Amino acid sequence: MKVEIAKSAGFCFGVKRALEISKQAASCGKKVVMLGDIVHNEHVVKELENSGIKKIRALSQGSGKTLLIRAHGATKKTLFSAKKLGYRIIDATCPMVKEIHRIALNMENKGYRIIVIGDKNHDEVKGIVGQLASKAIVIENKLPLPKKQLKSVLKAAVVAQSTQNLNQVIKTFQALNKVIPQIKFFNTVCRPTRVKQEEVRTLPLKNDLVIIIGSKSSANTKRLYEISKSINPLTYWINSRKEIKNNWFKGIKTVGITAGASTMESVIFDIASGIRTF
Repeated sequence: MKVEIAKSAGFCFGVKRALEISKQAASCGKKVVMLGDIVHNEHVVKELENSGIKKIRALSQGSGKTLLIRAHGATKKTLFSAKKLGYRIIDATCPMVKEIHRIALNMENKGYRIIVIGDKNHDEVKGIVGQLASKAIVIENKLPLPKKQLKSVLKAAVVAQSTQNLNQVIKTFQALNKVIPQIKFFNTVCRPTRVKQEEVRTLPLKNDLVIIIGSKSSANTKRLYEISKSINPLTYWINSRKEIKNNWFKGIKTVGITAGASTMESVIFDIASGIRTF
């Protein structure tokens, strides 16, 4: 069985940086907590918890504790509450996500209504919206547009969740451009996401079958799966070697593998090794 692993598979810069910051924080010997997962991947979260970083659901008394802000970022309200409760803050927000915060705030200050193209319930989107004084409009990356919501918007600035499908983001913006008189678009889909998406458009054409590796809670992995599946129906999304099914590989000669931005290299190689045995 010939196995091709995409060059872009696995950790992106933002995730690598967040993990380095997390490990440094854990090595200081102080109590470190994080609100939710540092990134959307169970293997990574487990590794961090083993290093002594505890996951919490809500903020409590923070004296003597360090709050680790995840790669997806946090709302202003969360940061304010944490400081008030006495937490020391270590910020592992991806710099590219920080840039989206900066753009959204800047455009809001110039009088633009902010529109975010992204998944409403995703942590990154909540963090972007949570920077603003006025209520942002969040549009899931699909058509048709929610025209009732947009009816009174005359001047808008559009940003996108960093891991969205770029082609679809452009289509959504083009539709917005037809209904909003004054509009500005900022392409905030990050470069690692764009590179992964470009590569996953060729992988399904060169291989009989494609494996996408990553957590089911990972937005960027979901996009990779959707793109690959639309090109090659023999695309499967797994998060560990034990999820591989023998019957997938009957008559298959070549397998392409890629992985989401928060997937560990060791998991990718373990799955590739398992596939090569068929």
